[in-house]
Amino acid sequence: MSMLTPPGMGGKYRITGNRFPHMRRPPNRRRIVLVSAAAAVVLGLTGWGTLQLVGVYGGLSGSSQDAAARTAAKEKKSGDCKPGAGAPPVKRADPKPLPKPGDITVNVYNATPRGGLAKITADELERRGFRIGQVGNAQADYDKKVPGTGVLVGSQAAADGALKVLGTQLAGTEVHTDEREGQDVDLVLGAGYQALAPKEEADKALTALESGQPAPAPSSPAPAPSSAPAEKKASPAAKC
Repeated sequence: MSMLTPPGMGGKYRITGNRFPHMRRPPNRRRIVLVSAAAAVVLGLTGWGTLQLVGVYGGLSGSSQDAAARTAAKEKKSGDCKPGAGAPPVKRADPKPLPKPGDITVNVYNATPRGGLAKITADELERRGFRIGQVGNAQADYDKKVPGTGVLVGSQAAADGALKVLGTQLAGTEVHTDEREGQDVDLVLGAGYQALAPKEEADKALTALESGQPAPAPSSPAPAPSSAPAEKKASPAAKC
């Protein structure tokens, strides 16, 4: 019998070996609960951090993801995924109608030393449907002081109307406005003027202008021979 065998137990409960038995402590449930809770917190933080990294390196931050989710929810709710489908159509202002040549009264003045130029031009404009007012020599402000084709003069209101329509009849003109109250416009012929643009080209330019398209610039035709007598110096109201 071993010396480790308790007295009175005989050989039934014999302890053999040369080590003492070790008694384990009973399990501590509180510690197990705390460890489990700590592990759950660590796993949750790790997962949250992973999602943030994926969002940042994937090109979407948290706010961007929320905005995208809200946009998708709105589109799904409306039943139409086309962008801007619910926006009201933008109304464009209708262009201001241009006056017809028959509604425009043109005063034709000659600022060159060539005689008969104002009368020839006025007659041609009248054949093209314009109303003719005064015809004569240019006033001192323009007489022999217009080196180009000519100058179109009218009120501020005529700048986007009658002057544009008249400008389709000849190329290279300048546009001036003054404080006049009437609706008449002036055509002051300069030293570079030869004749009006060909009627076909002028009609095309006028049609394009009325349709809102860029009007092709009318070309300057070759000078036409003039058989009219030399103009006399007269007031702008005098026929010449």
